[in-house]
Amino acid sequence: MKKYLADILTLTRFVLAIVLFVLIFTNGSLAAAFLVFIIGELTDAFDGTFATKWPFPKGKAPKYRKYAAKYDMITDMLLGAAMMVFFTARVSLIAGLILWVTYGIFGTTVELTVYGKFLGHPDDFKPGSLFSRNFNLAKKLVMARRKVYLSIIAFVSAWTVYASEWSITTKIIITIVAIIVSVFLWFFLAQRRHNISRDAVNIEQKLSQKSSRR
Repeated sequence: MKKYLADILTLTRFVLAIVLFVLIFTNGSLAAAFLVFIIGELTDAFDGTFATKWPFPKGKAPKYRKYAAKYDMITDMLLGAAMMVFFTARVSLIAGLILWVTYGIFGTTVELTVYGKFLGHPDDFKPGSLFSRNFNLAKKLVMARRKVYLSIIAFVSAWTVYASEWSITTKIIITIVAIIVSVFLWFFLAQRRHNISRDAVNIEQKLSQKSSRR
């Protein structure tokens, strides 16, 4: 059962993203939307850790696990997009549109530059892309995109909380708890933040080996 936990969390994140979209059209409360989104983000924080800690035996993983990285990426994007749509529709139209345009331009530029395609990944990039030519620069751009995304998420979450129906005391408590959890996750997921670097080194070694054989 343990080896399925990562998949269950990824599926849960997909369901929660759909719930967020439903809350947009059913006039759901800001508090409910915030809680749904935060739970979804927590599933993202731990599914990769569980997948590493309790992997399937070699050669016995289900066929769908071949695309696990894609599924994870798509559910991440869906959850983030759902929260952004909710924020834009229910909290601040102007701020939401500014954030959509800003991250849309920046994120798309980084994606196409680094991987040469949408939904790229360290093990799925086009030949000639920056990732195949300059690993260090590609890594810096990917990390910059992650930091911009996290900054936007923090901004949107904070605004949603303080625009919600909760009392000011509850809002302050949530803010303090969010800061503590964020600091914990920052250190807990330190290795995950550096995965792009590790993957880049592995790919560079493989490419070097292929070049030496020619």
